[in-house]
Amino acid sequence: MNGPGEGTRAPGGRPRTAGGPLITGALAATEAGVVPATIRKWVQLGHLSPAGRLGRSLLYRLEDVFAAERAARRPAARS
Repeated sequence: MNGPGEGTRAPGGRPRTAGGPLITGALAATEAGVVPATIRKWVQLGHLSPAGRLGRSLLYRLEDVFAAERAARRPAARS
């Protein structure tokens, strides 16, 4: 049985899922204009979840990366 990120591939050879192609953390960082450590921090803080794996690499949906970027840049709610 194939898991997320396995099976069909997008034209660039990247895995494809129902939510679109999956990209590596390095590419996700480039697209969001941040360093790869920021992507890892967003995962750690719960702003972003990996959508699959390719070997040891975590893969993300670009739309999820942009949502995490918006969540991370949103000012914290005051109590």
